[in-house]
Amino acid sequence: MTVSKKKKWTQKELEKFKTLILEKREVVTAELLEAKEKADEVLNNNSTNAIYSSHMADAGSDQQEMEKNYYMMNRENNYLQYLERALTMINDGSFGICTRCGELIDKERLIEVPHTFSCFDCKSTPA
Repeated sequence: MTVSKKKKWTQKELEKFKTLILEKREVVTAELLEAKEKADEVLNNNSTNAIYSSHMADAGSDQQEMEKNYYMMNRENNYLQYLERALTMINDGSFGICTRCGELIDKERLIEVPHTFSCFDCKSTPA
């Protein structure tokens, strides 16, 4: 007796993934807004402090804090784009299917990395 492997996620499963992705997108959007507010605050403080003579170490710390906030904003924005790609893959029917071997990607992997297009085995082995 042969066991046939499932080649597509059911509509119900896809809806659960979509809900998960939308929840992640909401969290990332809030984190992105928070990082932007922090960056704006540091920038505003730099403008205010520029009037007074400030110590070089303070200016360096402010610059480092601003760079950290911009890095976080860029990182969150990239992740947001990946989540959007995952939603597109759900809509076009390619979500959760490894582009290399054609098998379904493990559910646990999709929960952690919903925008992936490779199963763990294919991601781990060189082409």
